[in-house]
Amino acid sequence: MSPDLDVAVIGAGIAGLTTAHELRRAGLEVRVFEERPYVGGRMHSFRHDGYTIDEGAEQISARGYRATWELLARLGVTAAEVPRIGRAIGVWRDGRAHPGVADPSAVLTGAGLSPRARADLARLLAWTARHRRPLGSEHPEHSPAGDRTLARFARRYHRDLHDYLLQPVASCFFGWDTTRSAAAPLLGLLHSVGPVSTWRTYHDGMDLLARRLAGDLDVATARPVREVVTEGDRVRLRTAGGTVTARAAVLCVPAPVAARLHVTAPEDERAHLTACTFTPTLKVSCLLDRPLAPASSTALYALLTPDAEDDTLSGILFDHAKHPGRAPAGKGLLTLMADPRRIPGLRGASERETTDLLVGAATRYVPGLREAARRHFVHRFTHGLPEVTPEALRGRASFQARPARPVEYAGDWVLLRPASEAAVRSGALAASRVLSRLRPAPTTARTARPAVPAPRSEVRETA
Repeated sequence: MSPDLDVAVIGAGIAGLTTAHELRRAGLEVRVFEERPYVGGRMHSFRHDGYTIDEGAEQISARGYRATWELLARLGVTAAEVPRIGRAIGVWRDGRAHPGVADPSAVLTGAGLSPRARADLARLLAWTARHRRPLGSEHPEHSPAGDRTLARFARRYHRDLHDYLLQPVASCFFGWDTTRSAAAPLLGLLHSVGPVSTWRTYHDGMDLLARRLAGDLDVATARPVREVVTEGDRVRLRTAGGTVTARAAVLCVPAPVAARLHVTAPEDERAHLTACTFTPTLKVSCLLDRPLAPASSTALYALLTPDAEDDTLSGILFDHAKHPGRAPAGKGLLTLMADPRRIPGLRGASERETTDLLVGAATRYVPGLREAARRHFVHRFTHGLPEVTPEALRGRASFQARPARPVEYAGDWVLLRPASEAAVRSGALAASRVLSRLRPAPTTARTARPAVPAPRSEVRETA
């Protein structure tokens, strides 16, 4: 009996949609299965009373996001739809915000670092410059930082570099505990994306890319997959709507979910899936009747609150400063990021309890927040971001060297880089592995669309 599909893609996040997009361009019949009623995964946005609320947190850079820019160009997304943020990132220390985090100017301005720590920051930047090629590669397991954790790597420098730079960046943007997560991926990512001045955002919500991709694909939302079983050279999916067979399947979900779904995963795959743990994330969106921001010498779009200063929040994003279209004119929108240490204790808390705790902590940095807030939304992800432990780093090379099989994987965890660029790249990689086994059937090849190269002018502008 012929299979129902060429390829079943499980998960309609950026990795899954990219995988499906590439396979469809190659002429295969592809269907995407998504358990939620919408696409985008951790890059989903929704609209409420004129506000555009991002459930995750993402920015892209003119550097380090080559695959993303090429995909955007192919989809007809212009640079104007991905404008520069044009605001700084600050860190809280000694009762005030210090701008300049993730910017080379911090060597001079401080960005919350003591004079001795600034000298060590210069040393760190010189070290990354000397090792720019391995740091910028897609193989973090080959990094000169080895498999050391962030906390261990930071011991060679002044303590401030950990407490007021590496730890707050890792905690706010990735939900990491620096004693557990490896230094190599973070150092490589920061080196690749360049200074904050080059960072951009999607003008109409962080789900712009997902919406553009999904518009041309067969996506079955609210269709959870319960089990994936390899049967010879084919795959059988047990879904909420019945059984589906395919010539191949790509699991574009967090590694722990993939391990649960793929019940016949070979041992060499299962070992790495188990090692690729994820951190939970929790955030509260605050819809304000006016724009608020902390006092700062430079306009901020993010304020990091280090563990040394705060045990409730890891940071605050000022979404109306990130892009004015996120909130109606004259209004404000903030995102309060919970400290990873607090999240386990809030697992059973109500939305009201969670909101009260985080808003109460944030009034220290944003006076008037409680009075200006008109509505709150709580966002929880059990599998927020890949934790990237040394164990996962050590196992990546052998996982990548496995032969192509009926079940493949995609997601930022595959590249051990917690960013949408990794999701895009992993989707393209998974598609190439599938295509190495399959060839388009004659009936589907006739409907395939030709590959559309990225416009040269667009790539030059944003590269």
